Amino acid sequence: MCDHLIVLEDCMKRLSHFLTACVLLLTASFGPVFADQNCKPVVGHFEANVVPPGQGHCPPDPLAFCTAGRVWGGIQGNYQFVMTGAFPSVAIGGVPTILFFTGKSTIFLKSDDQLLGTDTGSIDLPPGQGGFASLITFDGGTGDMIGATGQIRLRGEFDAVAATTSGDYIGNLCTP
Repeated sequence: MCDHLIVLEDCMKRLSHFLTACVLLLTASFGPVFADQNCKPVVGHFEANVVPPGQGHCPPDPLAFCTAGRVWGGIQGNYQFVMTGAFPSVAIGGVPTILFFTGKSTIFLKSDDQLLGTDTGSIDLPPGQGGFASLITFDGGTGDMIGATGQIRLRGEFDAVAATTSGDYIGNLCTP
């Protein structure tokens, strides 16, 4: 029994050293990227309508899921979302109505600059309750948003009958 504890302690020490090294490496690697950025907290709201496949920015694929709407608060403008992938949570023991998704979000700011991000999250589809949560990780844009980073967390409601989403967001936006 004691031999197993010694092996376990040794494994835990090695894991601890490995994780510490990873954190230090990541901190050193990303430090210069974020050092010259101006970060600000952003809080606000959004609302959007589902865009049918083949219309507007939505690809013609009949399985495409897209939205377009507006954001206001710390980030202001119009936005569009295109789902690029989805995975049913039930496939890994989750809830049958919940879908994990990824996608691309573009925010068209009032300044005419664009803010680009990768959106990941989950949504509860009918006959579920309609809630969703996502994380948009910003990865650049146009104009003053070239090199932008940061994240916003969204939570909201999906109304399948009205074909709308709405909710709020909170996070940070960093610009060079």
